[in-house]
Amino acid sequence: MKNSALPTVGFIGLGIMGAAMASNLQRAGYPVVVNDVRREAAARHTEAGAAWADTPRAVAEQCEVIFSCLPNLAAIEAVALGTDGILTGVRRGQALFEMSTSSPELVARLHAAFAERDAFMLDAPISGGARGAERGRLGIFVGGDRTVFERYEPVLKTMGDQPVHVGAVGAGLVTKLVGNCMSQATQAAIAEIFVLGVKAGAEPLALWQAIRQGSLGRRRTFDGLIDEFLPASFDPPHAALRIIHKDMMIATDLGRELGVPMRFSNLALADIQEAMNRGWSERDCRAVMLLPQERVGVQIKVDPAAIQEVLQRDPPAPSDTKYGTSD
Repeated sequence: MKNSALPTVGFIGLGIMGAAMASNLQRAGYPVVVNDVRREAAARHTEAGAAWADTPRAVAEQCEVIFSCLPNLAAIEAVALGTDGILTGVRRGQALFEMSTSSPELVARLHAAFAERDAFMLDAPISGGARGAERGRLGIFVGGDRTVFERYEPVLKTMGDQPVHVGAVGAGLVTKLVGNCMSQATQAAIAEIFVLGVKAGAEPLALWQAIRQGSLGRRRTFDGLIDEFLPASFDPPHAALRIIHKDMMIATDLGRELGVPMRFSNLALADIQEAMNRGWSERDCRAVMLLPQERVGVQIKVDPAAIQEVLQRDPPAPSDTKYGTSD
């Protein structure tokens, strides 16, 4: 049921992800205006009470805030900047949350174009896959004006349980790209090393069950960053680098012995060896994570109290959400 006290929300792009998010807006009681290149894609929404708009411009003219979730850069540009695009109907103070995976150049161009109209464009790419979209369990990474983010955070929370303001315009896209790259690199490394275990004689189910009980398996993927990496605290060690160096030498030797390609593992070992050559053998094994920082001239050091503040307000990850890279 629509709630007249809530802002009218526009949603453009009713593919797998967008259709689910628009439906969640409707279920939360928001008056919704929808648009898509295919009128039939909006059938379930109009049947549930959403208004149809023939163009993105018409969406902008009828709504307070607009969300778009589109399949490619050409579609993003056409919907935002094209003939009868959002920009042609936007009003002062209005906001567009662009939820697609865009490009840095296009994000900057959209932001500049909207700013010329005294309107706001925020990049807000999503992560969580189709299942997450259906259940309203998405990560939403928002870059842009923080006041605008806070104004529409309740709207965002109907589509994703964990919207996060990550910085200035463009930071949302950077966060999404970093997450995708980490996901794919981690997946590739896990597959490579798991195969080594099976090739060496471990039974797959038992191996999976066992490694889940190790220090890495018991934590969320990125929680390993909070002990040493983020606070830049590598001394005294929790586990000395020389120990992991020994273990990695043995593991990669086993791979060579069994004819298992160990591309990612050998790259990791190369960094560990470089750190050992610097005399870091008695530092924490994660001191090796300083090397990428040195190579590009950045220094990461976060106040431990700020890390704890994030952990205290961060809800546990839903176990039934599949975080992917296809959204």
